[in-house]
Amino acid sequence: MESLQNHIVTSSSSTLKEKIWQVLADVTDPEVPVLTILDLGIVRDVSLENEIPVITITPTYSGCPAMDMISMNIRMAMLESGFQNIKINTILSPAWTTDWMTEAGKEKLKAYGIAPPVGKIFDEQLLEATPIQCPQCDSWNTRLVSEFSSTACKAFYVCNDCKEPFDHFKCH
Repeated sequence: MESLQNHIVTSSSSTLKEKIWQVLADVTDPEVPVLTILDLGIVRDVSLENEIPVITITPTYSGCPAMDMISMNIRMAMLESGFQNIKINTILSPAWTTDWMTEAGKEKLKAYGIAPPVGKIFDEQLLEATPIQCPQCDSWNTRLVSEFSSTACKAFYVCNDCKEPFDHFKCH
């Protein structure tokens, strides 16, 4: 199978970038598999350097353990799509924010049973005061159980109406 990169001479760079974005659209988050890395907004840029695709990503937070797996999944998806050489850059500034998540991604979170982020800025002191809607029954009658859940980017809540526990993807 001939590499897509061998066709750069006959393809425009914008067409090649579109193909790369299409490949990235299928790469999912290992911790929340209903979200793609594009839903999360962690892909900051796609460019070409000397005919080599360069994918720039920003972690959801600087210590995110999923970023190594995400980088590996990007590499695997690109290889499966015929790209033999790629470069992945990780940048920390500007810091990722839940504002970069797509609305479709937030809807996917809710359908998956995780309350999506609400608001613009994460503030631990406001965490308990901010009403969080239950993703199962849509009640606002919920309570914070723990500021941390299965991952550091989620808080653990319980619904007082349907009694179901759920994660909330914290704003930051």
